[in-house]
Amino acid sequence: MSHRPGSGLAAVSTALLAMSRRLEVRDVLKTIVASARELLDAEYAALGVPDDHGGFAQFVVDGVSDAQWKAIGPLPRQHGILASMLRDAKPERLADVRKDPRFEGWPSAHPDMSDFLGLPIKDGEETMGALFLANKRCPKPQGGCGFTEEDEELLGILAQHAAIALTNARLYERSRELTIAEERSRLAHELHDAVSQKLFSLRLTAQAAAALVDRDPARAKGELQQVAALAAEAADELRAAVVELRPAALDEDGLVNTLRTQIQVLDRAHSARVTFDTCGIRALPAAQEEALLRVAQEALHNALRHSGAAQVDVALIRRGQGAVLSVTDDGKGFEPRTVRRAGRHLGLVSMRDRASGVGGRLKVESAPGRGTTVEMEVPGG
Repeated sequence: MSHRPGSGLAAVSTALLAMSRRLEVRDVLKTIVASARELLDAEYAALGVPDDHGGFAQFVVDGVSDAQWKAIGPLPRQHGILASMLRDAKPERLADVRKDPRFEGWPSAHPDMSDFLGLPIKDGEETMGALFLANKRCPKPQGGCGFTEEDEELLGILAQHAAIALTNARLYERSRELTIAEERSRLAHELHDAVSQKLFSLRLTAQAAAALVDRDPARAKGELQQVAALAAEAADELRAAVVELRPAALDEDGLVNTLRTQIQVLDRAHSARVTFDTCGIRALPAAQEEALLRVAQEALHNALRHSGAAQVDVALIRRGQGAVLSVTDDGKGFEPRTVRRAGRHLGLVSMRDRASGVGGRLKVESAPGRGTTVEMEVPGG
């Protein structure tokens, strides 16, 4: 690497730092591919994660537009050179991939590729994926490959760390699945306790109204009004639980649309007015988007079920590369020092954990009789 001292190592370091900041598998794959293409100055890069049926469970590309990728068609199968890389688990460096006897052609919309560098991503004996680059941006030696032994060495270093990043991302996603399962169990218990109490009170009050209807119609009318109020409260409990349990379609709809939909449901379900305002939001790392959504849900839950608010305003705005979420209500508020001593009251510990878990921060401002504002900021990607 003497002909460009330090530049290769600096580029590898930058790529490794970028990978270490991602938590979701899909984000890690995209970062690996983009880093590899930039590191080796290639026109195209791709990474395929094999499934158990001769295809790819995930296939990420860089250097191909969304329209071009859509026109190419279905994901590739594990055949030709890709299959060889996965089967033999060794690097492939070719002057012209089209002239290799294993080459089996491309779909009509596929970009034309010549020189090729690929290698497997391995974790011990497991081949986790195939990473490859094509069309190095450099003068090509006559009949030779633009990719050099140095390029192969750098890509090998990147692939080793990519395996670590992918393993960590898989573990993170597994732990998140367990956390979601735990939250669903907690919600089920809360729902059972809250709604059971409401229905028990509803039954007793209805029985009292039935006993009074003949001898004291005025009192019976009051009891029936209480029945109506209890029924409304039980309905609110159910609606709130359904909204919190509903899977957030972040991948399909994005954070803004997911939040907007849930807030519209809450606005219809509760007597309080719930509004949503957003400005300049860009796509954030998946873990940060989920944390923002969960904190918004917790803060809305507190505002609508505990604060007695008539107005709740939610805002999500861009700040630098990241975003700031705020949930403000005009409810009864509380004394923050008392809540801190109470530990997990109002889910503040959980919200702070979610914020810090994605490199963000949480700020809560409140005072008795002056409402509450929960603000969360994340750094972006």
